[in-house]
Amino acid sequence: MSDRFSLAGKVALVVGAGAGGLGERIAAAFAEQGAVLAIVDREARADDLDATAGRCGGGASVHFCDVTDEAQVEALLDAVITRHGRVDILVNAAGVMLRKAYDETTLDEFQRVIGVNLTGTWLLNRAAGRRMSAQGSGKIVNLSTVYAERVGPVPESAYYASKAGIANVTRALAAELGPHGVTVNCVAPGVFYPTQMTAALGESPDQRAWFSQRTMLGRLGDPDRDIAGPVILLASDASAYMTGQVVYVDGGWSAW
Repeated sequence: MSDRFSLAGKVALVVGAGAGGLGERIAAAFAEQGAVLAIVDREARADDLDATAGRCGGGASVHFCDVTDEAQVEALLDAVITRHGRVDILVNAAGVMLRKAYDETTLDEFQRVIGVNLTGTWLLNRAAGRRMSAQGSGKIVNLSTVYAERVGPVPESAYYASKAGIANVTRALAAELGPHGVTVNCVAPGVFYPTQMTAALGESPDQRAWFSQRTMLGRLGDPDRDIAGPVILLASDASAYMTGQVVYVDGGWSAW
């Protein structure tokens, strides 16, 4: 059975892989599972991406992409296929957050969050889906959050909207790509700490405690321990009959 979880020889494209985020942890876990890695982030995060490459043993190809730019996304997929011959797995962990009240959020700010989180996911899924369909197989794993179908105590309407959209884009593309041998699933993490996105919780022990108590397990997610397993499941042959699913990795938060 362990062979079905193996990623040995699979070409895995991990977007949003700069050091400090969940994408870094996923890329490192994939490297341990024997995947051939292509890691991606914005050019402004070149140093963070190099750090991830080092954590992955130095064998990953490094690429830059603005996921809101259609031409860059298409060029990224072409570059990975030119380098590695194919793409078997796409993990989209790129994302931004905006903690701001609705009446203080500008239209440009709202559109920026939607552009990166939702439109970027769709562009990457479309580009990978076309190429995976042509080869007759592939695994796409998108990252949403526990807020895919709910909201939290922090005012961030743009973020909530974008992450809910990712869940339904996942379902929609699973339906379209399924007949071509491509599965599309979504991981919805709860609050993981510490990451670059949750670093501010370091200055708010009361809020950390509240988030911890909100889970059934009484703790926050550990980025180095709790995220890789579910993503490996969805990226491997072990999940061959799973598609269109939103898998919550949230310590039981969504079950209350």
